[in-house]
Amino acid sequence: MASKGIEKQRRKAAIKRAKAVVKQVKQARAAASEQLQDALSSPVLWSEDPRSLLRVDENFSLADFDRSATPGWEAGKSAGKDYTKERGKHMADLQERLYAQGKEGARDSLLVIVQGLDTAGKGGVSRHVMSMVDPQGIHLKAFKAPTEAERREHFLDRVRRELPSPGIIGVFDRSQYEDLLVPTAEAKTGRPDEQGQSWAVSEDVLNSRYHDIYEMERAAVEGGMRVLKFCLMVSYAEQGKRLMERLERSDKHWKFSPHDLDVRDDWDAYQAAYEEVLRRTSTEIAPWYVIPADRKWYLRLAITEIITRTLEDINPVWPEADFDVEANKARLALTMTDEAINAHR
Repeated sequence: MASKGIEKQRRKAAIKRAKAVVKQVKQARAAASEQLQDALSSPVLWSEDPRSLLRVDENFSLADFDRSATPGWEAGKSAGKDYTKERGKHMADLQERLYAQGKEGARDSLLVIVQGLDTAGKGGVSRHVMSMVDPQGIHLKAFKAPTEAERREHFLDRVRRELPSPGIIGVFDRSQYEDLLVPTAEAKTGRPDEQGQSWAVSEDVLNSRYHDIYEMERAAVEGGMRVLKFCLMVSYAEQGKRLMERLERSDKHWKFSPHDLDVRDDWDAYQAAYEEVLRRTSTEIAPWYVIPADRKWYLRLAITEIITRTLEDINPVWPEADFDVEANKARLALTMTDEAINAHR
């Protein structure tokens, strides 16, 4: 009987210690959250939601688009970099919640499509923006020219295989839009790709691709996926500087292809192709955001902000425990010394 009483007292003491630890952890998390919110609500804020400033509509014109502008942000480069880091922490928290609830059956996912000419900064989005979140919740796919096997199947089959599953953020470096952009540009230039392959198709085939892409995105959105499409637009002058850097640095030669200069020679044709495709495929369910890409810090700031606000709209939540939390706290506390519990505090 005495041993039972001692065991009961030990359990009560363990539960008391566990509750004290949980209380302190909650207080620490609340303080950290408050500090983060203070940082995010500082005077250095966007003057307007970048989604409204950068979204493509029926009146969009690349001729009038300033590739060195910083729409909605007037605080400068240094503040922009600092703010990107702070928002990145919040984005990472939201992404972890998205991943966790996906494991428990929630349908929500996010697809981030990144398009743009060479040197526009597509790779930097993966390295500097998506690197701020947990990689296990990211599915990255870089689309190259289709293989012979892929050419024999429907052009969207290889894309469908890479769509993110629930809880995952998918990132496409180039995408199904290559099958609209390249044929449209080639029709204006008559120039094949760097492998000598022609992407030319009839007008009927091209129009059917527009329809098929819309239907794929509609089905994805109805299934719980948000689709964000970013087109990075660098200026002719800035692209020239970046290509020259690749030629002058041996560690950048692997990024360069003589075909890059062919595309640069066809600048006007590609700009016209981008404008046509962007205007025809920016929809309510899957809008395009055209990002000025001459200032890399702004590009990353804007994309981080748009992804974060979209995750906030999803509002992912932590799954509820399907076990007795208090009982497990008590059981764990029985295996811990007072020193270990105090160190955890």
